Amino acid sequence: MTRCDLNLGFIGLGAIGRPMAANLSQAGFQLNVHTRSRSAETAPELAEARSCASPAEAAEAVDALLICVSDDQAVETVLFGSDCAASTLQPDSVVVDCSTIAPATAMACAKRLAEKGIHYLDAPVTGGTEGAKAGTLTLLVGGDSTALACVRPVLEVIGSTIHHFGPVGRGQQVKAVNQVLVAGSYAGVAEAMALGKRLDLPMDQVVEALKSGAAGSWALNHRSAGMLAGLYPLGFRLALHHKDLGIALEAADSVQLELPISRMVRQLEADLMQQGHGDEDVSALHRHFATKP
Repeated sequence: MTRCDLNLGFIGLGAIGRPMAANLSQAGFQLNVHTRSRSAETAPELAEARSCASPAEAAEAVDALLICVSDDQAVETVLFGSDCAASTLQPDSVVVDCSTIAPATAMACAKRLAEKGIHYLDAPVTGGTEGAKAGTLTLLVGGDSTALACVRPVLEVIGSTIHHFGPVGRGQQVKAVNQVLVAGSYAGVAEAMALGKRLDLPMDQVVEALKSGAAGSWALNHRSAGMLAGLYPLGFRLALHHKDLGIALEAADSVQLELPISRMVRQLEADLMQQGHGDEDVSALHRHFATKP
């Protein structure tokens, strides 16, 4: 059996999930797709995929089911709600959950699926829409190594780097660490761009000068130009990062660790969400400084 003989289901065709599913379809995998709004199921890049009316239909007769949805409740609804995937998934199939959710939720889902003989991997991704489109996401995986080996050919299509951290829940814990780093780096770049502009510096030259030094970062390289222009094209939604920071802060609380920077950034995000900016990229943190007199 070649890798493309695997039957796959994919649920969740948002800004990250849709290009992931498209890459799998274009790689030759037989693919069932479903998303809550239904509209993205008929996108041109998914012309070879089979549109499905429910999670149950998308999961029927698949070897692996990939999920990329917004939060814990969405994952639980897909797996165990009305017309749920768990009702049609076969024993020995593998659920690859690329959503970002609480580690405890991932472990609870794994336990319920294991009662049916179904494997579960928590495999949150990082790399934004750019990485999803290019197939260069980083996958942070928790779960059984044998199950991971079975789906590795699938994951290699959507990501260029796959890291296995141990049992279910570990992938989500690592993603929490990732989102703390994102919070600090994006907020730092936002502040730096605001300061440079207030000082009337030649900011294009400043950014170019700083990229190769100690201040260099992915956020500086990829988001500073947008901040300076007051443009925040979607890479990863601010509202979703706000949700993810909540998960990270809960994890920190569980080990009696205070994360003051992350807590401050989360409050800034909450303020921006109240102003209607939740669907913009995380780099919209710059709005907080750009709007000050």
